[in-house]
Amino acid sequence: MPKPRSIQPEQFELLRKALGAALRVDVNLASLTTFQIGGNAKAFISVKSADELALAVSTARAAVVDYFLLGAGANILIGDRGYPGLVIHNQANAARVENNLLIAESGAMVYPDIIGLAADAGLSGLEHYVGIPSTIGGALWQNLHFLSPPPDRLRTMFIAAVVQDADILSAEGVRKTVPCDYFEFGYDYSVLHDRADVVLSATFALAPAEKTSIEHTMQANLEWRGQRHPPLASEPSAGSIFRKIEGIGAGRLIDECGLKGLQAGGAQVSPRHANILINTGGATAADVCSLIMHIQKTVEKETGYWLEPEISFVGEFAPVRRLKTPAAGKTY
Repeated sequence: MPKPRSIQPEQFELLRKALGAALRVDVNLASLTTFQIGGNAKAFISVKSADELALAVSTARAAVVDYFLLGAGANILIGDRGYPGLVIHNQANAARVENNLLIAESGAMVYPDIIGLAADAGLSGLEHYVGIPSTIGGALWQNLHFLSPPPDRLRTMFIAAVVQDADILSAEGVRKTVPCDYFEFGYDYSVLHDRADVVLSATFALAPAEKTSIEHTMQANLEWRGQRHPPLASEPSAGSIFRKIEGIGAGRLIDECGLKGLQAGGAQVSPRHANILINTGGATAADVCSLIMHIQKTVEKETGYWLEPEISFVGEFAPVRRLKTPAAGKTY
């Protein structure tokens, strides 16, 4: 991700004139992320509808201001020096059911809001993603996926399977509806990675099912996820840090290198899941980056594999200190 540019006074004035009193300055972002880490946004606005989202993005583009769309705040690490541009917090969450379709604005939370709405309507197709912190927009951005519990353990489910279409604000500034194929979905990928399109809302084609059956699947998936992942409430994290290596788990490689429990400042390799770093309290982005760099070098040296991060690095980062050949479980 290119380094964002700082807002200039004349640009800020353009934002203020278009967005009004909703525009705020120097807003801390840590509490808006699942990692509970991050500095301040130089400019910040929370939007409550698809129209407000489109206006905020269009205004930022017209003022040539770098902006970042913040949804659930998962799968990202915000730098300790914050974001020097405009952060648009997407809280556009209107949703409705029409026959077997569920239509939701892009700031709606997949869980519990949208999955709960689908379950109450007796519609199946989204319950597999229960417990995953993501907005609708974030789900399309990364093609949200889930490795199902036994007996279907080897079956990875992708949200692309139930996306019918979406309303977007295109990179060219046009609001339009695009079909599922437009997104070119892949593993942890959609065309949104490469185009500046913004999802305003999405339509999901679901299948009628018994509510009790849907709730059973939800409970099984929650239990499976709870066994494998540290609880966000007590152990904040950004989810899996490194991309999957086909046939070889990134967490398995990290574990084999004896790095579970390794700690730098307030950041730690989770003792429960080696591909998750947790904030034990007061962790900085620099702490997390120190661990990431050490893990990469150690795993490459001992196994020959290079681990690529799958989280996004947002904003400006302070210098990172290098760890000395640490032993697992040791704090630095």
